Amino acid sequence: MEPTSKKPTITRRNFLELGSAALATAGVLAGGSPASAEPNAAKKSDAANAASTMLATNGKITLEEHFALAETIGASSASGLTPEARLQILDMGTGRIAEMDRGGVEICILSLVAPGIQGISDPVQAIAIARKANDYLAEHVSKNPKRLKGFAALPLQDPQAAAEELTRCVKELGFCGALVHGFSQIGQPDSAVYYDLPQYRPFWATVQQLDVPFYLHPRTPLASRQQSYEGHSWITGSPWGFAVETSIHALRLMSSGLFDEYPNLKVILGHMGEGLPFGMWRIDNRIARGAITTKAKRPISQYLCQNFYITTSGVFHTPALTNVISEVGVDRVLYSVDYPFEDMGAARDWFDRAPISEPERLKIARTNAQKLFRF
Repeated sequence: MEPTSKKPTITRRNFLELGSAALATAGVLAGGSPASAEPNAAKKSDAANAASTMLATNGKITLEEHFALAETIGASSASGLTPEARLQILDMGTGRIAEMDRGGVEICILSLVAPGIQGISDPVQAIAIARKANDYLAEHVSKNPKRLKGFAALPLQDPQAAAEELTRCVKELGFCGALVHGFSQIGQPDSAVYYDLPQYRPFWATVQQLDVPFYLHPRTPLASRQQSYEGHSWITGSPWGFAVETSIHALRLMSSGLFDEYPNLKVILGHMGEGLPFGMWRIDNRIARGAITTKAKRPISQYLCQNFYITTSGVFHTPALTNVISEVGVDRVLYSVDYPFEDMGAARDWFDRAPISEPERLKIARTNAQKLFRF
């Protein structure tokens, strides 16, 4: 582990002032023509560099960072982690904070590791474990509230119970929203239920009413649905199957009319959008040419741009980042790592050196999340 460097002393107000100066340097803040800005160009450039330095040391906000319960870790995707990473995912204290410092992260929003509650086919047990996990997370967040926040785990095996648990987590525990690991298994281990179905409309009404984001996180397709992966099991998980499973689920939500009925819903996708930004043109084109019909009232790409946010979790690749920015706009992109499945330092090194503008870097690393979560 790299030693944690000593951080310069800076207040939140000073940081935001530096960020504003950085934005002004690029001409995105109102007030002043390029000509009038010239005398102060060097000063503003220094301010932009200072804001970038703050991001590198301890200014980022991350949204896809996981924890595990010791009693259920064996049934989670954390079971395959190295011994060191298993300790990291269980650590909710000084070790995790040290890793955040190493990655230049000020705030982490933590979530239960996949498949989480979604892999529990008994609804009664799912409700009980969700509450236990959320209470456990809230207890640890309360010990370090300036650095740690929480996403609720939800028992979507029972939509009403999920709505009630989300309400409790937001209003009583102070959570930032929910992170759910794709489809839920209900009754039978081989079942897979998706949230575009009619029985979930009241749940989505609660999400919109609470005005919090819903993070749709991947999970591995069920064994009974893996015929196309036969003989190549490595494809089913994070290298490829995660993105396929989650992008299909997101397209189901978009095409079902959900966002026409609840236009203020905010959904987050990780891993640079699970491949959707790259495929949007073809999806819209095939529907527009009349070969396909959906229940959606608008082009699918409009929902991606207006109802979804996309994080950098687990994809530290500049061409992917620039594609996402070009498709959905920089205001919809959020920094994340996917810790401990990915390394805080590796994410930091890539992002801090990515050839994007400093105003874009500041938005993605910090200010977009501040606006979304009202920090």
